[in-house]
Amino acid sequence: MSSKSGGAKKRASNDGLKIIADNRKARFNYSIEETFEAGIELKGSEVKSLRNGQGSLNEAYAHATKDGEIMLVNAYIPVYLQANRFNHETRRPRKLLLHRREIDKLTAAIQRQGMTIVPLRMYFNEKGRVKVEIGLAQGKKLADKRETLKERSWERDKARLLREKG
Repeated sequence: MSSKSGGAKKRASNDGLKIIADNRKARFNYSIEETFEAGIELKGSEVKSLRNGQGSLNEAYAHATKDGEIMLVNAYIPVYLQANRFNHETRRPRKLLLHRREIDKLTAAIQRQGMTIVPLRMYFNEKGRVKVEIGLAQGKKLADKRETLKERSWERDKARLLREKG
């Protein structure tokens, strides 16, 4: 029996969104101050490739251009084999679609407070459109990362102890 999708299974989150890519390292390396939902400008072959459950945000970041746009850089969307000559570049910069006031807020925070824009996850919303959750983030110091590891380890140990106790 063959499946139509042919790609990896899409994970469904608790709010009904089909998650394509999740940037798990971002929450470890950065403290996220505020999150935004942004649309993304894609070509047809990119959407087809994402529907197969492929794509990665591991080394991706976003930056503001001089034209007043936010661009997603270094996000990996593999080529869609059936598109042959109409295919896309895998790591091309892609425009994020936000409201003007959100763009202004993000660019002001980057310039004044030295923050960065980090993509957290990419998913299909209820209408089937690709969205990117981006976070306005401050980089963590090494000590903060160690503290995060300690808390995570303690939570794991605590859960294990409670399971053993009954």
